[in-house]
Amino acid sequence: MFVSPAHAATTDGAAFYTDPTFWVAVSFILFIVLAAKPAWGIVTRMMDDKIESIRRQLDEATRLREEAQELLASYKRKIAEAEREAEAIIGEAREEAERLRAKMTEDLEHSLQRREKLAMDRIAQAETEATQEVRAMASDVALTATRTILEDTVRGDKADQLIDDAIDELPDKLN
Repeated sequence: MFVSPAHAATTDGAAFYTDPTFWVAVSFILFIVLAAKPAWGIVTRMMDDKIESIRRQLDEATRLREEAQELLASYKRKIAEAEREAEAIIGEAREEAERLRAKMTEDLEHSLQRREKLAMDRIAQAETEATQEVRAMASDVALTATRTILEDTVRGDKADQLIDDAIDELPDKLN
């Protein structure tokens, strides 16, 4: 401790421990030491509790962050899977549409071919019927003309003979 020269002159060479200021300083230091020890324990305990609370909060935040990352990864996987499924469905729909288009085109072509064949068959049938009608008419005209010529030119026994011969030949000519 520092003693001033004026103070040293007033104490007249007495020892420093006899001075009341010294004892006040010693008692103040003892008071501080004795009061600081329990206060230091309380402050340390409070700080340890606060540190532990912060540590728990950090652990909880870390755990929540990890769960959020796992959840995010899970959702990303689900989104990717849903996109793949959507692409697969779209691809299948396109393939099905293409198959249907090809089948419908094929069915239309077959239908047109059937109708064309049916029309050609009807035309051929109409031609056949027309040819038969023309032949029948030509035959009728020829028979009528022949009858008329024969009636006008052939008379008597000769006419009867020609008619009988024609009747006999008629079954062979019809077949």
